[in-house]
Amino acid sequence: MKFTLNDIADLYCGAGQTLYGGEAVSQLAHALQSAHFAEQAHASPYLITAALLHDIGHILAGQQNDDVDAGIDDRHESVAIAALKPLFGQRVLAPIALHVEAKRYLSAIDPAYHTTLSPASQKSLILQGGVMSKAEVQRFASNHFADDAVFLRRCDDQAKIPDLPTKPLAHYLAIAASVCQSEVVA
Repeated sequence: MKFTLNDIADLYCGAGQTLYGGEAVSQLAHALQSAHFAEQAHASPYLITAALLHDIGHILAGQQNDDVDAGIDDRHESVAIAALKPLFGQRVLAPIALHVEAKRYLSAIDPAYHTTLSPASQKSLILQGGVMSKAEVQRFASNHFADDAVFLRRCDDQAKIPDLPTKPLAHYLAIAASVCQSEVVA
């Protein structure tokens, strides 16, 4: 079975209703808010789509709300890339693949950044490898998609506001369809 945009909608409207990894918002609300902040910043359709889909790996991996507290890193970025690869190219996939590394990077280059992270995100940072070393910072910064990943990370970090109004999922899925590289979108 090929993963489609309809499958994404079904995931968000089903399992996406659950709370998002120790945060006060659902997976769906987090995805919509991330895409909202990207759109408000006039990001490309590729980055808006990456913002919408960056944490879908949590749903696919069956993340429970207390997994972070239990010390479980579901490697959601890798899970997401495996599922989304038939649908999207690197302009969507690379920022998703790198958004966890972007958190580690920002924590290394800006000591104040860590204090802006939610408690759940601070805990997951430890599970995800902690603050980058100098060598890791240099390697990350040299990646062609580093700036996009940092932008996505900033959208991700903001997207944890209970009851924040956003456009509906259909709006963002239409944007995703516009950058989808697969003929299987229905």
